[in-house]
Amino acid sequence: QVQFVESGGGLVQPGGSLTLSCTASETIRSLYVMAWYRQTPGEPRELVASITRFGITDYADSVKGRFTISRDSAKNTICLQMNSLKPEETSAYYCNERSGLGSGSPTGSWGHGTQVAVAA
Repeated sequence: QVQFVESGGGLVQPGGSLTLSCTASETIRSLYVMAWYRQTPGEPRELVASITRFGITDYADSVKGRFTISRDSAKNTICLQMNSLKPEETSAYYCNERSGLGSGSPTGSWGHGTQVAVAA
């Protein structure tokens, strides 16, 4: 099963930007949908953004226009560019494969995530 390692988190001020990276242990060329999720303690994991093998993207309404997901199959990497960050987006961010867009579920194993903190 493909393993994912997330990085790029940190502390940022409200309105600031961060770029997260997710590197897979093997090629992602055959993985149809890759996605970023986030989770705060005591809350269910939330889908943030998805991208298909063909570059079709989908975003949660709360991040549309501010976040951009991308994938680089040559580097087995998925990135999430986050702009205009809000304090309520403080969370641990994870990447995973999904079974599809829409109601597709995560299908891979979870990594350790990368922590994002948005605070003045």
